[in-house]
Amino acid sequence: MNKKSMILRTPLIVRFCHWCMVCLFILTALSGLSLFFPSIKLFGLFLGTPQLVRELHPILGCVVFILLMFMFLKLAHHNIPNKDDLLWIKNFKHVILGKERGIPIGKYNVGQKFLFWCIMGLILVLFVTGLIMWRRYFADNFSVPVVRIAIFFHSLAAIGLILLAIGHAYMAIWVKGSIKGMITGYVSRAWACKNHSTWYEEEMEKIYQEELKLKAELKTEQATKPE
Repeated sequence: MNKKSMILRTPLIVRFCHWCMVCLFILTALSGLSLFFPSIKLFGLFLGTPQLVRELHPILGCVVFILLMFMFLKLAHHNIPNKDDLLWIKNFKHVILGKERGIPIGKYNVGQKFLFWCIMGLILVLFVTGLIMWRRYFADNFSVPVVRIAIFFHSLAAIGLILLAIGHAYMAIWVKGSIKGMITGYVSRAWACKNHSTWYEEEMEKIYQEELKLKAELKTEQATKPE
């Protein structure tokens, strides 16, 4: 891979956190489904017996929450809505048809921002309701009606998050180059220009300024070198 023609989109620490979270989320989702729907208990067998699944599910959920909170700290500032998002919404038809060139789009578009905030909101609901439901440590501190309400909202949030995760995976496959970018961290300049024009211009300006700085340093070094 020629990195000179590429742009770093996702740092290593974020990519590592993302893929760890993906693997653990799959385990958590499948184990949760096996607990909620006994008829599909086979989903949880990869973690062991039903008793072990019940013990591991909340622990896995807490780890997923921690990883997502780390990603929140790293990515939240890129997902703040701005006025350019209105243009993306107005030209949504062109975006769907792959004709987004010319539409100002930052590092993440409106759809990605919406997905980001929905995921963060749902994982917060799952975390809070999951703690209330956690029999070993917390459930005895709440009344039965409160625990039942927590179970209801926990289930709704879980279904919502699973559907969003499936949608996220589909969009990553649909936009060619996205998965490769999340694996290597780099995307081509052409990909960045087409899909995220504003972010592309910002990154190219940074690269240009860095090149100017390097040239200035080299010129200074040559000027100070003894004859």
